[in-house]
Amino acid sequence: MSESALVVGVTGIVGSAISRLLLDRGWQVAGLSRTPTEQQGVTPVVADLNDPEALKSALKGLAPTYVYLATWSRQATEAENIRVNAAHIRNVLDALAVDGSVRHVALVTGLKHYLGPFEAYGKGALPQTPFREEQGRLDVENFYYAQEDEVFAAAARDGFTWSVHRPHTIIGVAVGNAMNMATTLAVHASICKHTGRPFVFPGSAAQWNSLTDMADARQLARQLLWAATTPAAANQAFNIVNGDVFRWQWMWGRIAQWFDIHPAALPSETQPLEQQMANDAEVWKTMASQYGLQEADITRLISPWHTDADLGRPIEVVTDMSKSRKLGFLDYQATDDAFFDVFTQLREARLIP
Repeated sequence: MSESALVVGVTGIVGSAISRLLLDRGWQVAGLSRTPTEQQGVTPVVADLNDPEALKSALKGLAPTYVYLATWSRQATEAENIRVNAAHIRNVLDALAVDGSVRHVALVTGLKHYLGPFEAYGKGALPQTPFREEQGRLDVENFYYAQEDEVFAAAARDGFTWSVHRPHTIIGVAVGNAMNMATTLAVHASICKHTGRPFVFPGSAAQWNSLTDMADARQLARQLLWAATTPAAANQAFNIVNGDVFRWQWMWGRIAQWFDIHPAALPSETQPLEQQMANDAEVWKTMASQYGLQEADITRLISPWHTDADLGRPIEVVTDMSKSRKLGFLDYQATDDAFFDVFTQLREARLIP
Protein backbone atom coordinates (compact mmCIF):
# COMPACT_ATOMS: atom_id res chain seq x y z
CA MET A 1 0.00 0.00 0.00
CA SER A 2 1.42 3.39 -0.98
CA GLU A 3 1.88 6.23 1.50
CA SER A 4 -0.71 9.00 1.53
CA ALA A 5 -0.13 12.72 1.96
CA LEU A 6 -2.12 15.92 2.21
CA VAL A 7 -0.39 19.00 0.78
CA VAL A 8 -1.87 22.23 2.11
CA GLY A 9 -1.18 25.04 -0.36
CA VAL A 10 -0.80 22.64 -3.27
CA THR A 11 -1.02 25.31 -5.97
CA GLY A 12 1.96 27.28 -4.64
CA ILE A 13 5.65 26.98 -5.45
CA VAL A 14 6.39 24.63 -2.55
CA GLY A 15 3.13 22.71 -2.63
CA SER A 16 3.36 21.87 -6.31
CA ALA A 17 7.01 20.80 -5.93
CA ILE A 18 6.41 18.42 -3.02
CA SER A 19 3.33 17.02 -4.77
CA ARG A 20 5.35 16.23 -7.90
CA LEU A 21 8.06 14.53 -5.87
CA LEU A 22 5.60 12.41 -3.87
CA LEU A 23 3.73 11.37 -7.02
CA ASP A 24 7.03 10.37 -8.63
CA ARG A 25 7.66 8.15 -5.57
CA GLY A 26 4.28 6.46 -5.96
CA TRP A 27 2.47 8.20 -3.11
CA GLN A 28 -1.24 9.01 -3.01
CA VAL A 29 -1.46 12.81 -2.86
CA ALA A 30 -4.39 15.05 -1.99
CA GLY A 31 -3.98 18.79 -2.45
CA LEU A 32 -5.86 21.36 -0.39
CA SER A 33 -6.39 24.84 -1.85
CA ARG A 34 -9.08 27.48 -2.30
CA THR A 35 -9.40 26.61 -5.99
CA PRO A 36 -9.01 23.07 -7.36
CA THR A 37 -5.50 22.11 -8.36
CA GLU A 38 -5.05 21.04 -11.96
CA GLN A 39 -1.90 19.08 -11.16
CA GLN A 40 -2.26 15.65 -12.74
CA GLY A 41 -2.41 12.82 -10.22
CA VAL A 42 -3.32 15.01 -7.25
CA THR A 43 -6.75 14.59 -5.66
CA PRO A 44 -8.14 18.15 -5.32
CA VAL A 45 -9.61 19.18 -1.97
CA VAL A 46 -11.25 22.61 -1.99
CA ALA A 47 -11.89 24.46 1.27
CA ASP A 48 -11.36 27.80 2.98
CA LEU A 49 -8.74 27.58 5.74
CA ASN A 50 -10.68 30.25 7.64
CA ASP A 51 -13.74 27.98 7.93
CA PRO A 52 -13.20 25.15 10.47
CA GLU A 53 -16.48 23.41 9.72
CA ALA A 54 -15.93 23.47 5.96
CA LEU A 55 -12.45 22.06 6.51
CA LYS A 56 -13.77 19.20 8.63
CA SER A 57 -16.29 18.37 5.95
CA ALA A 58 -13.74 18.56 3.12
CA LEU A 59 -11.13 16.47 4.94
CA LYS A 60 -13.49 13.88 6.47
CA GLY A 61 -12.38 10.36 5.62
CA LEU A 62 -9.25 11.50 3.75
CA ALA A 63 -7.01 10.05 6.50
CA PRO A 64 -3.53 11.07 5.27
CA THR A 65 -0.49 9.74 7.08
CA TYR A 66 1.73 12.72 6.17
CA VAL A 67 0.78 16.40 6.08
CA TYR A 68 2.79 19.14 4.38
CA LEU A 69 1.87 22.69 5.40
CA ALA A 70 3.08 25.06 2.69
CA THR A 71 0.70 28.00 2.81
CA TRP A 72 0.31 31.46 4.30
CA SER A 73 -1.94 34.45 3.77
CA ARG A 74 -0.42 37.93 3.68
CA GLN A 75 -2.14 40.42 6.01
CA ALA A 76 -1.76 44.15 6.58
CA THR A 77 -0.05 43.86 9.98
CA GLU A 78 2.01 41.25 11.80
CA ALA A 79 -0.71 40.96 14.44
CA GLU A 80 -3.13 39.98 11.68
CA ASN A 81 -0.55 37.67 10.10
CA ILE A 82 -0.30 35.87 13.43
CA ARG A 83 -4.05 35.66 14.01
CA VAL A 84 -4.93 34.46 10.51
CA ASN A 85 -2.02 32.14 9.75
CA ALA A 86 -1.96 30.47 13.16
CA ALA A 87 -5.70 29.80 12.79
CA HIS A 88 -5.10 28.20 9.39
CA ILE A 89 -2.69 25.67 10.86
CA ARG A 90 -4.92 25.04 13.87
CA ASN A 91 -8.03 24.55 11.73
CA VAL A 92 -6.33 22.03 9.42
CA LEU A 93 -4.83 19.97 12.24
CA ASP A 94 -8.07 20.04 14.26
CA ALA A 95 -9.98 18.76 11.23
CA LEU A 96 -7.47 15.95 10.65
CA ALA A 97 -7.51 14.94 14.33
CA VAL A 98 -10.99 13.45 13.83
CA ASP A 99 -9.62 10.51 11.81
CA GLY A 100 -6.39 10.20 13.83
CA SER A 101 -4.37 9.01 10.84
CA VAL A 102 -1.54 11.55 10.82
CA ARG A 103 1.94 10.29 11.64
CA HIS A 104 4.04 13.32 10.62
CA VAL A 105 3.44 17.01 9.94
CA ALA A 106 5.98 19.14 8.07
CA LEU A 107 5.71 22.94 8.30
CA VAL A 108 7.45 25.26 5.83
CA THR A 109 8.42 28.68 7.25
CA GLY A 110 11.62 30.53 6.31
CA LEU A 111 14.50 32.77 7.28
CA LYS A 112 12.19 35.38 8.80
CA HIS A 113 12.58 33.07 11.77
CA TYR A 114 16.03 34.66 12.16
CA LEU A 115 15.51 38.00 10.39
CA GLY A 116 12.18 39.03 11.86
CA PRO A 117 8.76 39.57 10.23
CA PHE A 118 8.05 42.09 7.49
CA GLU A 119 7.35 44.91 9.97
CA ALA A 120 10.73 44.45 11.67
CA TYR A 121 12.66 42.77 8.85
CA GLY A 122 16.45 42.78 9.22
CA LYS A 123 16.27 45.22 12.13
CA GLY A 124 17.25 45.09 15.79
CA ALA A 125 19.54 42.48 17.36
CA LEU A 126 19.94 39.70 14.79
CA PRO A 127 21.94 36.47 15.13
CA GLN A 128 25.28 36.17 13.38
CA THR A 129 25.46 34.54 9.98
CA PRO A 130 25.45 31.85 8.90
CA PHE A 131 22.08 31.24 10.54
CA ARG A 132 21.90 28.01 12.53
CA GLU A 133 18.84 26.21 13.84
CA GLU A 134 19.92 26.37 17.47
CA GLN A 135 19.72 30.17 17.37
CA GLY A 136 16.56 30.94 19.32
CA ARG A 137 13.55 33.01 18.46
CA LEU A 138 13.90 36.78 18.25
CA ASP A 139 12.20 38.85 20.94
CA VAL A 140 9.53 40.01 18.50
CA GLU A 141 6.10 38.80 17.46
CA ASN A 142 6.34 36.60 14.35
CA PHE A 143 3.67 34.56 12.58
CA TYR A 144 6.21 31.78 11.91
CA TYR A 145 6.53 31.26 15.66
CA ALA A 146 2.75 31.18 16.02
CA GLN A 147 2.48 28.57 13.24
CA GLU A 148 5.16 26.44 14.92
CA ASP A 149 3.34 26.62 18.24
CA GLU A 150 0.13 25.34 16.63
CA VAL A 151 2.01 22.36 15.18
CA PHE A 152 3.73 21.65 18.50
CA ALA A 153 0.43 21.77 20.41
CA ALA A 154 -1.33 19.45 17.96
CA ALA A 155 1.62 17.03 17.98
CA ALA A 156 1.49 16.84 21.77
CA ARG A 157 -2.26 16.23 21.63
CA ASP A 158 -2.41 13.78 18.71
CA GLY A 159 0.94 11.98 18.96
CA PHE A 160 2.44 12.67 15.53
CA THR A 161 6.04 13.72 14.84
CA TRP A 162 6.86 17.04 13.17
CA SER A 163 9.54 18.87 11.23
CA VAL A 164 9.99 22.58 10.49
CA HIS A 165 11.77 23.70 7.33
CA ARG A 166 13.32 27.15 6.95
CA PRO A 167 14.25 27.88 3.32
CA HIS A 168 15.93 31.01 2.08
CA THR A 169 14.23 32.66 -0.93
CA ILE A 170 12.55 29.88 -2.92
CA ILE A 171 13.06 29.40 -6.66
CA GLY A 172 10.17 27.72 -8.46
CA VAL A 173 7.16 28.10 -10.74
CA ALA A 174 3.64 29.02 -9.63
CA VAL A 175 1.33 31.58 -11.24
CA GLY A 176 -0.40 33.85 -8.74
CA ASN A 177 2.10 33.18 -5.96
CA ALA A 178 2.73 35.95 -3.43
CA MET A 179 6.48 35.36 -3.13
CA ASN A 180 8.03 34.54 -6.48
CA MET A 181 11.45 36.03 -7.19
CA ALA A 182 12.39 33.88 -10.19
CA THR A 183 9.26 34.71 -12.20
CA THR A 184 9.43 38.36 -11.13
CA LEU A 185 13.01 38.64 -12.40
CA ALA A 186 12.11 36.78 -15.59
CA VAL A 187 9.33 39.26 -16.34
CA HIS A 188 11.61 42.19 -15.45
CA ALA A 189 14.36 40.90 -17.76
CA SER A 190 11.87 40.23 -20.56
CA ILE A 191 10.52 43.78 -20.34
CA CYS A 192 14.05 45.20 -20.31
CA LYS A 193 14.87 43.23 -23.44
CA HIS A 194 11.63 44.25 -25.19
CA THR A 195 11.89 47.96 -24.35
CA GLY A 196 15.67 48.40 -24.25
CA ARG A 197 15.45 49.53 -20.65
CA PRO A 198 18.62 48.88 -18.59
CA PHE A 199 18.58 45.65 -16.57
CA VAL A 200 19.17 47.31 -13.19
CA PHE A 201 19.68 45.35 -9.98
CA PRO A 202 16.93 46.54 -7.61
CA GLY A 203 18.65 45.78 -4.32
CA SER A 204 21.24 47.06 -1.89
CA ALA A 205 25.02 47.25 -2.26
CA ALA A 206 25.22 44.79 0.67
CA GLN A 207 23.31 42.16 -1.32
CA TRP A 208 25.24 42.95 -4.51
CA ASN A 209 28.60 42.43 -2.82
CA SER A 210 27.94 39.90 -0.03
CA LEU A 211 27.71 36.14 -0.17
CA THR A 212 24.21 34.69 -0.10
CA ASP A 213 22.24 31.54 -0.98
CA MET A 214 18.77 30.43 -2.11
CA ALA A 215 16.53 27.33 -2.11
CA ASP A 216 15.18 25.57 -5.19
CA ALA A 217 11.63 24.33 -4.50
CA ARG A 218 12.75 20.86 -5.64
CA GLN A 219 15.58 20.87 -3.10
CA LEU A 220 13.12 21.89 -0.38
CA ALA A 221 10.73 19.13 -1.48
CA ARG A 222 13.48 16.54 -1.19
CA GLN A 223 14.24 17.67 2.36
CA LEU A 224 10.55 17.64 3.26
CA LEU A 225 10.28 14.01 2.14
CA TRP A 226 13.58 13.06 3.81
CA ALA A 227 12.63 14.56 7.17
CA ALA A 228 9.18 12.96 7.16
CA THR A 229 10.60 9.49 6.53
CA THR A 230 13.86 9.60 8.53
CA PRO A 231 13.37 8.71 12.21
CA ALA A 232 16.46 10.69 13.32
CA ALA A 233 14.95 13.83 11.79
CA ALA A 234 11.73 13.66 13.81
CA ASN A 235 10.77 16.69 15.91
CA GLN A 236 13.52 18.87 14.50
CA ALA A 237 13.80 22.20 12.66
CA PHE A 238 16.02 22.38 9.58
CA ASN A 239 17.46 25.12 7.41
CA ILE A 240 17.32 24.36 3.70
CA VAL A 241 19.22 25.95 0.82
CA ASN A 242 20.76 24.69 -2.39
CA GLY A 243 24.25 24.14 -1.00
CA ASP A 244 26.15 26.74 -3.01
CA VAL A 245 26.86 30.41 -2.27
CA PHE A 246 27.12 33.34 -4.67
CA ARG A 247 27.21 37.12 -4.93
CA TRP A 248 24.41 38.93 -6.76
CA GLN A 249 26.93 40.87 -8.84
CA TRP A 250 27.77 37.49 -10.41
CA MET A 251 24.22 36.08 -10.50
CA TRP A 252 22.83 39.25 -12.09
CA GLY A 253 25.24 38.76 -14.96
CA ARG A 254 24.27 35.09 -15.28
CA ILE A 255 20.57 35.98 -15.47
CA ALA A 256 21.27 38.75 -18.00
CA GLN A 257 23.27 36.31 -20.13
CA TRP A 258 20.36 33.86 -20.22
CA PHE A 259 18.04 36.58 -21.52
CA ASP A 260 20.70 37.91 -23.92
CA ILE A 261 20.75 41.38 -22.37
CA HIS A 262 23.49 43.46 -20.75
CA PRO A 263 23.57 43.79 -16.94
CA ALA A 264 23.68 47.41 -15.78
CA ALA A 265 26.21 48.56 -13.21
CA LEU A 266 25.01 48.85 -9.62
CA PRO A 267 23.29 52.26 -9.37
CA SER A 268 24.44 54.80 -6.77
CA GLU A 269 20.94 54.79 -5.27
CA THR A 270 18.72 51.73 -4.86
CA GLN A 271 16.05 51.38 -7.55
CA PRO A 272 13.44 48.93 -6.17
CA LEU A 273 11.40 46.83 -8.59
CA GLU A 274 8.19 48.36 -7.27
CA GLN A 275 9.55 51.62 -8.66
CA GLN A 276 11.08 50.19 -11.85
CA MET A 277 7.99 48.13 -12.75
CA ALA A 278 5.31 50.55 -11.50
CA ASN A 279 4.03 51.31 -15.01
CA ASP A 280 4.68 47.95 -16.66
CA ALA A 281 1.12 46.55 -16.69
CA GLU A 282 0.29 48.02 -20.09
CA VAL A 283 3.72 47.15 -21.48
CA TRP A 284 3.14 43.53 -20.46
CA LYS A 285 -0.33 43.46 -22.04
CA THR A 286 1.23 44.62 -25.29
CA MET A 287 3.97 41.99 -25.03
CA ALA A 288 1.43 39.27 -24.24
CA SER A 289 -0.45 40.12 -27.42
CA GLN A 290 2.68 40.43 -29.54
CA TYR A 291 4.33 37.22 -28.33
CA GLY A 292 1.21 35.12 -27.74
CA LEU A 293 1.72 34.81 -23.99
CA GLN A 294 -0.71 32.92 -21.76
CA GLU A 295 -0.99 35.54 -18.99
CA ALA A 296 -1.53 39.20 -19.84
CA ASP A 297 -2.11 40.27 -16.22
CA ILE A 298 1.34 41.11 -14.89
CA THR A 299 0.09 41.04 -11.28
CA ARG A 300 -0.48 37.28 -11.62
CA LEU A 301 3.21 36.78 -12.35
CA ILE A 302 5.24 39.24 -10.31
CA SER A 303 5.72 40.07 -6.62
CA PRO A 304 8.07 43.11 -6.68
CA TRP A 305 7.47 43.93 -3.02
CA HIS A 306 8.84 40.55 -1.94
CA THR A 307 11.82 40.60 -4.29
CA ASP A 308 12.62 44.12 -3.09
CA ALA A 309 12.50 42.95 0.54
CA ASP A 310 14.95 40.13 -0.16
CA LEU A 311 17.33 42.05 -2.40
CA GLY A 312 17.18 45.25 -0.36
CA ARG A 313 18.47 43.78 2.89
CA PRO A 314 21.36 45.73 4.41
CA ILE A 315 23.03 42.61 5.85
CA GLU A 316 24.66 39.42 4.62
CA VAL A 317 22.33 36.42 4.60
CA VAL A 318 23.96 32.99 4.56
CA THR A 319 22.38 29.80 5.90
CA ASP A 320 24.10 26.86 7.58
CA MET A 321 22.85 23.39 6.62
CA SER A 322 25.16 21.28 8.77
CA LYS A 323 22.32 19.92 10.91
CA SER A 324 20.51 18.01 8.18
CA ARG A 325 23.76 17.09 6.43
CA LYS A 326 25.04 15.41 9.59
CA LEU A 327 21.83 13.36 9.62
CA GLY A 328 22.29 12.28 5.99
CA PHE A 329 20.56 14.84 3.78
CA LEU A 330 23.23 15.54 1.17
CA ASP A 331 21.27 16.79 -1.85
CA TYR A 332 22.62 19.79 -3.79
CA GLN A 333 21.37 22.17 -6.47
CA ALA A 334 23.33 24.85 -8.33
CA THR A 335 21.40 28.10 -7.94
CA ASP A 336 22.08 29.53 -11.41
CA ASP A 337 20.80 26.29 -12.93
CA ALA A 338 17.72 26.54 -10.69
CA PHE A 339 16.96 29.97 -12.15
CA PHE A 340 17.58 28.73 -15.69
CA ASP A 341 15.25 25.75 -15.17
CA VAL A 342 12.45 28.11 -14.06
CA PHE A 343 13.07 30.45 -16.99
CA THR A 344 12.93 27.49 -19.38
CA GLN A 345 9.65 26.29 -17.87
CA LEU A 346 8.16 29.78 -18.09
CA ARG A 347 9.16 30.08 -21.74
CA GLU A 348 7.82 26.62 -22.60
CA ALA A 349 4.52 27.51 -20.91
CA ARG A 350 4.35 30.76 -22.91
CA LEU A 351 4.45 32.83 -19.72
CA ILE A 352 7.48 34.82 -20.93
CA PRO A 353 8.61 35.46 -24.52
